[in-house]
Amino acid sequence: MWLAGGTINGGTTYGETDEFGFEAVADKVHLHDLHATILHAMGLDHELLSWFHQGREESLTDVGGHVIQELFA
Repeated sequence: MWLAGGTINGGTTYGETDEFGFEAVADKVHLHDLHATILHAMGLDHELLSWFHQGREESLTDVGGHVIQELFA
């Protein structure tokens, strides 16, 4: 994935894959973490962003998701 703009550090590489690029081997990022990071870059708090759906509060990052602070200036 490639991120740019906002407060994202330019030229930063985060994580590693195997020699073929098939699988992450270091600093793996869950989809919930990626969503939380993108929302943070847009100035939104992922823990407050929720909506009522089929009888329960839903959120994009579900019950997890942590902002990857190493990507920000």
